[in-house]
Amino acid sequence: MERVVGTVARGLRCPIINEGDNIEEIVVDSVLKASEVEGIDINNRDIVSITESIVARAQGNYATIDHIAKDIQSKFGDETIGLTFPILSRNRFSNCLRGIAKGAKKIVIMLSYPSDEVGNQLISLDLLDEKGINPWTDVLNETEFRELFGYQKHTFTGVDYIDYYKSLVAEYGVECEIIFSQKPKTILNYTKNVLTCDIHTRQRTKRILEENGAEKVYTLDDILSESNDGSGYNEEYGLLGSNKSTDDGIKLFPRDCQPVVDNIQRMLLEKTGKLVEVMVYGDGAFKDPVGKIWELADPVVSPAYTPGLDGRPNEIKLKYLADNNFADLRGDALKAAISEFIDNKEEDLVGSNEAQGTTPRKLTDLIGSLSDLTSGSGDKGTPIVFIQGYFDNFTH
Repeated sequence: MERVVGTVARGLRCPIINEGDNIEEIVVDSVLKASEVEGIDINNRDIVSITESIVARAQGNYATIDHIAKDIQSKFGDETIGLTFPILSRNRFSNCLRGIAKGAKKIVIMLSYPSDEVGNQLISLDLLDEKGINPWTDVLNETEFRELFGYQKHTFTGVDYIDYYKSLVAEYGVECEIIFSQKPKTILNYTKNVLTCDIHTRQRTKRILEENGAEKVYTLDDILSESNDGSGYNEEYGLLGSNKSTDDGIKLFPRDCQPVVDNIQRMLLEKTGKLVEVMVYGDGAFKDPVGKIWELADPVVSPAYTPGLDGRPNEIKLKYLADNNFADLRGDALKAAISEFIDNKEEDLVGSNEAQGTTPRKLTDLIGSLSDLTSGSGDKGTPIVFIQGYFDNFTH
């Protein structure tokens, strides 16, 4: 019978993960149980994707604001600390900021405007135009910002992040000044000691600061890059990718993920005889059209994946073939011609007319986005996603 279903993504339920749990056994058992209960055949090149959260939870990769404060104090001492370009997020940055404040004497927070790097808006572009302000040239202090734009609450959270971040610092009796600029070197007018809090642009920011006279520059991946008094840590990403876990704690991005995915692949091969690809995923990589938020507050979509997920798709645009190469064909003849073209396509289609519009992003970024949307970020209880047919095409 002709196949009528392509890619299928299923969210799999599993037990609540706690520190010390064997994440590899739990994932494998969950996949096998789903296969048995739902009557799903496991095939070669199926994909098991696991949210980073349950890997970090099993590792016990947690830290407190006190751990952050001690690291900050060791790096900056009593110097005024400039924080450049933090994202506007209660989940992602509030406890990081509290830890930084607890280890500081004075903080100057420099916010990018009209939005942060992942699209959270302080103000709209329309309001910026109305006031005739250019964020690439105009530096504003808090009073000037309020006089121009008033009090603006975030579209989704209803939070005024200027007041919110100031209140977090004030909890520790620390002086806090807020300024607004898109230019990294602006902060050097206030202090030569800087913690760059941006995610994807952090290395550029650090370079600009060092070239313009900064004395100490650290990035968020330098903070808790090693254990501090028994804390969790991440040697590659530090505080990047962390989430609020408790009132005074954070869950860090998981570490040592490659052995996890490799072992799960090996265990599934031993139990099923099938070579299944495995990856750990965090945020997807997509943009919300209402809030304008680019959904990638983690440093990467996937910190670890098996070799079969390396690379990019090499796909043909079916509608281009139907409208151009085989415009004179219909029905079975058209299907046969397209199938033959796909079976004989070049190994690298970059730049070819037939591949226009396929947008060959990294496989792990695409699959991570699919997984993130499937598992959700709330109470679905499906931190494992089982994907089938992802590598199939029109011919099979």
